[in-house]
Amino acid sequence: MTKNNFIYLVSVVFLIVGIMHGLRVLNGWEVQIANFAIPVWASYLGVIVAFFLAFQGFRLAKKP
Repeated sequence: MTKNNFIYLVSVVFLIVGIMHGLRVLNGWEVQIANFAIPVWASYLGVIVAFFLAFQGFRLAKKP
């Protein structure tokens, strides 16, 4: 696997994570780990960070 392929694959994973966080925000899905409920504001942060990392990864993968 080349470096660009790896970066592209990781960018796709970050894009999927960002989409899932966005769906959680739009649909109001509850997330609970053990007895702790994860607040929805954490998904707003997750959307921003995941999309930023995906964007940067796709940009980096384009470079020769």
